[in-house]
Amino acid sequence: MAVADEGRVEAPPAPKKKSPLAMIIGLVLLLLALGGGGFAYKTMHAKAEAKNANPASKAELYLPLDPPFVVNFRDDESLRYLQVGITLMSHDADALAAAKAADPVIRDALVSLFSSQEYSIISNTAGRDKLQAQALAAVRKIVQARLGRPGVDALYFTSFVMQ
Repeated sequence: MAVADEGRVEAPPAPKKKSPLAMIIGLVLLLLALGGGGFAYKTMHAKAEAKNANPASKAELYLPLDPPFVVNFRDDESLRYLQVGITLMSHDADALAAAKAADPVIRDALVSLFSSQEYSIISNTAGRDKLQAQALAAVRKIVQARLGRPGVDALYFTSFVMQ
């Protein structure tokens, strides 16, 4: 209590009442902040879950092995040649970089593989499929030796010409 000059005692000032409008605005701002934080948490959590749950959904990367492979091989009747265009596919950029760096080694292995084929076998679809699987295995073996993992997911014959 304060004492006035003439000996009167003054009452302390009355506390101010908070207006209901200020309380409503404060409550709305609090709810907006909590909602925004919850939305941000849920969005970040969903992105992290999607990234961890499906790592194989990366984009497919391709590496064409140019120029096409051309090899000669002998058939019972005559001398034949085979021209094969090849493209490698992987979801791992490091594997394709390793394959590109090992291009001479890969080309040598595939030329040896293609030139040892028989015309009667690779002239049908089953023979070409088997040759494609053998070529993929040869490429994977080379990339495995360089990178520590096979890395190459597929090998495609983009052209296949025999004469």
